[in-house]
Amino acid sequence: MYLAAIGGCFTFVVILVGVWTRLVDAGLGCPDWPGCYGALVVPDAQRAAGFAPDLPLDPFKAWMEMFHRYIASGLGLVALTLAWMAWKNRHIQDYPVAVSWVLLGIICLQGAFGAWTVTLQLWPQVVTLHLLGGFTVLACFFWLYFRLKACRQSDRRPIRLPGLWWLVGFLLVAQVALGGWTSSNYAGIACTGFPTCNNEWWPDYIDFDEGFHLTQEVGPNYLYGQLHAGARTAIHYTHRLGALALGLGLILLTLHYKHHTGARRWLLAALGTYLLQVSLGIILVLNALPLSVALLHTAGAALLMLLLLRSGWSLGRLESASPAFSYRKVVHA
Repeated sequence: MYLAAIGGCFTFVVILVGVWTRLVDAGLGCPDWPGCYGALVVPDAQRAAGFAPDLPLDPFKAWMEMFHRYIASGLGLVALTLAWMAWKNRHIQDYPVAVSWVLLGIICLQGAFGAWTVTLQLWPQVVTLHLLGGFTVLACFFWLYFRLKACRQSDRRPIRLPGLWWLVGFLLVAQVALGGWTSSNYAGIACTGFPTCNNEWWPDYIDFDEGFHLTQEVGPNYLYGQLHAGARTAIHYTHRLGALALGLGLILLTLHYKHHTGARRWLLAALGTYLLQVSLGIILVLNALPLSVALLHTAGAALLMLLLLRSGWSLGRLESASPAFSYRKVVHA
């Protein structure tokens, strides 16, 4: 149980290090994978030049990329240990064996996405899926922790998440994906000003077809992006619309379960985090993407996901309660 909690905290750090690596344009700091210029550690400039003469070594970017790979590998060891423990304890009733092995599988897939991020030269599809994979790993560690805690307490109540929660969860996943697509296509400041976009409520040069053309060519170097201004504007504007939809969903979910103290506190915290996210987004736009704020924006998205999952755990307990359950009853889940 505690190892799952450590893994969750570790994943949070790995996500932020990965985002920082991207924000400082170090995603291609090493042109190969899993090594760096053919070495397991960042080599000197002479050896790097011998390995890739056309790709000069930037020590800072190379070390940032390798540090991200090192700690991600450590996270894989944590997941491997949890999978081994699951196999060892598979005879225990309700032990989350499946969750443990799914977690390990997703981390292995994340390793593949990490390799493709480099070999496909920051292809936006892979970069976005890599971000979503990181959030999925964080969610799995979180859910595994609570499943292990319930198993330890012999709590065998089933988890039945309500439909409205699933809707808000879908909106959050879509918004994270839009955030990744915005970042990977360098559309963060395609719209200047707020609440308007480049002094217009609906820019007439916006190009949704090109902005969400998901079969972009493999081959070009996508560092700094390949899309024209209208396509990037479409991506950025859609991310704003997604934020609005997510906010409405969170408000509706919070109001619907306002009488349940077990879920309400987590939903209120999620709503507060959402408002902070909106504020950070506005700061990013008005100040041309300061790196520290962009990092906080990603951290806020991860925190929002964890708070929604925690509310889901409470709501799942409420939904699985007896039919006589009253919505006005004060419940602590």
